[in-house]
Amino acid sequence: MTGYGRAVETVNGREFTVELRSVNNRYLDCSVKLPRSVSFAEEAVKQAVKASVSRGKVDVFISVKSENSDDTKISLNASVLEGYLSAMRRMVTEFGVRDDISVSTVSRLPEVFTVEKPEVDEEQLKADLMSVVAKALEGYDAMRVTEGRALDADLRSRGNTIAELVSQVEAGNGQTVIDYRTRLENKLKEVLANTSIDESRILTEAAIFADKVAVDEETVRLRSHLQQMNTMLTAGGAVGRKLDFLLQEMNREANTIGSKCTDVRLARIVVDIKAELEKIREQTQNIE
Repeated sequence: MTGYGRAVETVNGREFTVELRSVNNRYLDCSVKLPRSVSFAEEAVKQAVKASVSRGKVDVFISVKSENSDDTKISLNASVLEGYLSAMRRMVTEFGVRDDISVSTVSRLPEVFTVEKPEVDEEQLKADLMSVVAKALEGYDAMRVTEGRALDADLRSRGNTIAELVSQVEAGNGQTVIDYRTRLENKLKEVLANTSIDESRILTEAAIFADKVAVDEETVRLRSHLQQMNTMLTAGGAVGRKLDFLLQEMNREANTIGSKCTDVRLARIVVDIKAELEKIREQTQNIE
């Protein structure tokens, strides 16, 4: 399911920005991009996403800004600098090297400066970050709830359309048997001319035909599957994979009905049923 969530919070002198984006995917695929300063929290972020999302390609973007300007201290390593300068002056006096010593020259020398970074409480930093991740997930979930309601309404509407089409198939299927018996009787009259027609033969042939084209079992199962779909939608939760399986069963019943329908009008109705099922399948890809 597509979704978006964003949160910006300042916690203990640090500004955290967390942004989540997701697109449809068969399984959960979570990618986290964050600064090196909080790289140790990557797995915790993934676990938080996993606890909230079960399906989709989720990208998480995290940035951290520190409000404390004195987080890092740089000091001059005087003893090292004196050693460099002493050696350089000796090069000038003893070897006649041109004296071009400058601040820019010596500042590039190793260990002239000492960089001191304050110790970081990683557990506290991770806790601060995760509190913002939780808020971003709240916004993400709110958006998905809105989209989920629209999907729910659409799926139920299409399910009702299929149920109506199934009713048309059931009504038309009975008429198909009646029409077949009438055609059979007329054909026998034509072939046998004045000879009396064996009524039992007509009944037998009609019964055999009725058995071949009967779709009662398939329509009953298809209606049952539609009811199951509504029950799943009402129950909520991660139902995407269950709906995938249920749609396979519904398509199987629709195909069987189509193979039994000899009437062109009924065949067209079955095509409409399959078209609605395909639309439901497409929408199901957006459901966790």
